[in-house]
Amino acid sequence: MVRTVVTGLDGSAESRAAAEWAAREAQTRGLSLELLHVWEPVPEPVVQAPLLGGETLQHWSEKIPRDAADGIRMRHPGLDVRARHVPGRPADILAEAAKDAELIVLGSRGLSGIGGFMVGSVGLAVVAHAERPVVLVRAGEQAADEHEPDPAGVPSAATPFRPVVLGLDIWDPDDSVIEFAFEEAARRQTGLRVVSGWNLPPYYVYGLTADPLLHDEIARQKTAELTEALRPWREKYPTVDVVEVSRSDSPANLLVAAAGAASLVVVGRRVRRNPLGAHIGPVTHAVLHHSTAPVAVVPHD
Repeated sequence: MVRTVVTGLDGSAESRAAAEWAAREAQTRGLSLELLHVWEPVPEPVVQAPLLGGETLQHWSEKIPRDAADGIRMRHPGLDVRARHVPGRPADILAEAAKDAELIVLGSRGLSGIGGFMVGSVGLAVVAHAERPVVLVRAGEQAADEHEPDPAGVPSAATPFRPVVLGLDIWDPDDSVIEFAFEEAARRQTGLRVVSGWNLPPYYVYGLTADPLLHDEIARQKTAELTEALRPWREKYPTVDVVEVSRSDSPANLLVAAAGAASLVVVGRRVRRNPLGAHIGPVTHAVLHHSTAPVAVVPHD
């Protein structure tokens, strides 16, 4: 089976940005790229309409991935690009496609005026159900955004990558999430900033006034736990410069702040197979909506 990066494409600005990011990632990984355009079957009244018939809509639906594939081949010579046009419900088709992909890439729409992004229902559904990593890319994302500015302060894709940011839960550090982040940093030949936010247990809070050193002692303990969790990974990836950030604060706030200087933010999602359905988690949900950098959500057991 050919290993691929799959991206969902619907002709929107955010899906075009996601396709370009996916093309760069596929080239970096030495994989093929599949552009997947999903269209829902046309209702009967629309099929019978003289100007908006089913054949007309299908023509334009097929044109979107075909034209996008031609453009990507021109901008990324040597990349194996395939376009696929599939009828059905987008969330279901994309989640199914993720099973055979190394990575699936989707777009998220920017919200003007506030510091956030709109992750649509399809994107959230794929993130919640896919059992392979899913990357969300904001509309307007360009290659230069992932790199440091040049010496004159001008955005450039020729400069080194910004660091990768990993949100790590030191209570339950998962190897697949950590490995994904280290691999992405190694491919980009950049550093890895590991962020771990924690809150004091309620029974400690009341003791802080009486013992001002208690907070510092807990902070040292949390930092030591983070360092120990990363020790084998530092040894496995000696070329990746790792910066540890362990702080008493909301993990989501810390990650969103770190995203401003990141090329990619990596977070985990625990796979829950139960009748109540899939769950994203509050930290991952917040990062998806507010990160200014692309976000990779890595599912794990």
